[in-house]
Amino acid sequence: MTTTTITVTGMTCAHCAASVREEIGEIPGVRAVQVDVSSGAVTIDSEHPVDPAVIQTAVEEAGYQLAS
Repeated sequence: MTTTTITVTGMTCAHCAASVREEIGEIPGVRAVQVDVSSGAVTIDSEHPVDPAVIQTAVEEAGYQLAS
């Protein structure tokens, strides 16, 4: 199991968190996604390391951006 933590900008509510959680959750191998709206922290538990570009695409599909 691999755990990856990223920071997503622009989330303001539970609906935002659900959108991000849903998009990242569709990535093959992802088992769990926890989102903290107040800090923007997103923790991803997966079977294997997930390509950062794939995570970025999922976040952008949800309508948000990764923090620099």
